[in-house]
Amino acid sequence: MNERTFKASDAQKLEDPARLEWLPPADVIGKLDLTPGMVVADIGAGTGYFSIPIAARVNRVFSVDLQTEMLGLLRGKLASTGLAANIELVHGSAVATNLAAASCDLAFFANVWHELDDLDMVLTEARRILRAGGRLAIVDWSPDRDHPPGPPVHHRIAPEQVRRVLEAAGWTVAPASPTGRYHYMVIALA
Repeated sequence: MNERTFKASDAQKLEDPARLEWLPPADVIGKLDLTPGMVVADIGAGTGYFSIPIAARVNRVFSVDLQTEMLGLLRGKLASTGLAANIELVHGSAVATNLAAASCDLAFFANVWHELDDLDMVLTEARRILRAGGRLAIVDWSPDRDHPPGPPVHHRIAPEQVRRVLEAAGWTVAPASPTGRYHYMVIALA
């Protein structure tokens, strides 16, 4: 963890009903081209804001988080969803997910890319867990939005920077797309 890591003690912010207005899960998920048989790694899953609705559309979601407190909060939510069988909670990080090699069709990073220190190691781990033809999706805060909520503007990473890092690591990158009120999404093929 570093000073940019979202703290479990602030988890109530992840459950703020206003978040549904400025980052609707259905809008994000609609851009992921999910199919019922897929396996998704939600890396930095937090309280399951995306894991739960993704699990309603795919075969399996690995909800990976480095904070056991976040995994505990997500575990508490699962009982009321009817999706507990589709979600596996995994204590891990973006550089060490604890997932098997070639086990996922999509590595999904929502609101965590700006928190990560060693992007080369993150991309190596993403490539390791992805099956042939697997994709990576990054949703993060736009640096040109100077309005709360979210991290300070100086912590945010522009989509152009994300694209350059991905391309330098050999990923095929689709153009970034605005997502929600304060975010963008970048999708790349391994």
